[in-house]
Amino acid sequence: MTAGVPGYSTAERDRRWALARELMDAEGVEALVVYGEHESSGPAPFAPDVYFTNERPGAIVVFPRDADPISLVWSPMHIADHIEARRRGEACWTEPRNMRVAKHAPGVVEVLKEHGLERAAIGVIGLEPYPPFHFNPIMPHGLWSTVLEQLPDATFKPVWLSFLLRTLVQSEEELAALRHAADAGEAMAAAMLEAARPGATEADVYAAGMAAGFRLGVAAPGMLIQSGPGFACWGPPVWSYRPQAPRVIEDGDVILAEVFSSYGMRESQHQVAIAVGDVHADVEQAAKAARASYDAGVAATRPGATFGDVVAAMKQPVEDAGGWNVHPLVHGLDPYGTVCGFGGGLRELPEAADYGLLTEVPTIGSNLPLAPGMAFAFEPNCVLNGRLANLGGTVVVGEDGAVELNTLTTDLLRA
Repeated sequence: MTAGVPGYSTAERDRRWALARELMDAEGVEALVVYGEHESSGPAPFAPDVYFTNERPGAIVVFPRDADPISLVWSPMHIADHIEARRRGEACWTEPRNMRVAKHAPGVVEVLKEHGLERAAIGVIGLEPYPPFHFNPIMPHGLWSTVLEQLPDATFKPVWLSFLLRTLVQSEEELAALRHAADAGEAMAAAMLEAARPGATEADVYAAGMAAGFRLGVAAPGMLIQSGPGFACWGPPVWSYRPQAPRVIEDGDVILAEVFSSYGMRESQHQVAIAVGDVHADVEQAAKAARASYDAGVAATRPGATFGDVVAAMKQPVEDAGGWNVHPLVHGLDPYGTVCGFGGGLRELPEAADYGLLTEVPTIGSNLPLAPGMAFAFEPNCVLNGRLANLGGTVVVGEDGAVELNTLTTDLLRA
């Protein structure tokens, strides 16, 4: 543990490794191959490798049933970082002998052969979608096709869903890390509110929030942000991908942002909505509908209910207001998986007819029963007459109902 902030113990390591072996038993496999996305992947990284290693992201973990997990990293820099962490007495779960610079197909094949698994059944994490950010499998085709060619007698079985269902309920140590992230996210939102004023730019507001998170020792891999008198879009700042100046904030604008705060691979999310002066009546009404959606979702979040029950409850106030949601009203966190459908009202925008195929993203995971320890990003949003408002934060399923980790971002804030 680190003084003053939550950390993970060896008991947490042992719990996770036991979970892996229980998963192998249930799926009838002799090992796991766990693909971790590159460490600089931004919001919503696919990093189940870190779940088993507590180390730097971006590895392929091979976890034989009868041995400790072996981490195949892409660069000697991982080794250097691990050496320094050991010198400092940090919580390293991977023994040096189990770390190799070999994040490639031959590295995976070599480990499996060393453990006599050339003809075994092997579970794989990375061959299935990971919504809401990865609706296609994350495993690189070239890497995986080579593994299949070199191990023709092995049987490979996707086991992401089994992993997901076993890790949705978080331990007390994980929930402590999530609360720490949520506290930092709240501070990020407060800093953004302080920076929001006419004459400032979107970049000023963005920088204030990110700086607040960094000072508190959380990872903030970017945020989604938009400003203006009225809009119905959602995404990263346009100046991050298109060469143009950040927009200057004006009186009457609404600033909407989605803040990601990550600590120990536990991510909280915060939906920041700031009214700069008097905003359009449609924005005010959309914010009221979003708040009603939030309240309905909190009331529906209880053990024994399903994710679909929460989605249905949150959709009703938006529909009653005559609005639609441009992004999910709610989705699972740590790991992702369950997602409320979104985008169905896009056709209401006059310009939508200019585009090709438009389809709504469906709700995923409706039948999942809620249990204490599950975490969700509540991000109720409503578009009325082409003007969006969204708000919300991170909510955990408690023993008797919802536990709200945030309060600042659950209302329209006034600059």
